[in-house]
Amino acid sequence: MSDHGKKMIAPIIITILIALYYIGISSLFIVVNDISMTVKLLFVIIPLVFASVMIYVLFNRIEEIRSGEEDDLSKY
Repeated sequence: MSDHGKKMIAPIIITILIALYYIGISSLFIVVNDISMTVKLLFVIIPLVFASVMIYVLFNRIEEIRSGEEDDLSKY
């Protein structure tokens, strides 16, 4: 496995775990019947937006790793 591949493993695993967590929270609130539809929509949409943002950030991180920019902060 290349050096880039090794650096991508941790962000991918963390993103998968956090996205599954947010999706799980959303699916839990879908089945709850004791709350109003407005609250239910908020508790479903917000975690799904968080999961989407996590996936977007993962793709940006992968591009940084592939372009070699991951060590820019060590220069400062």
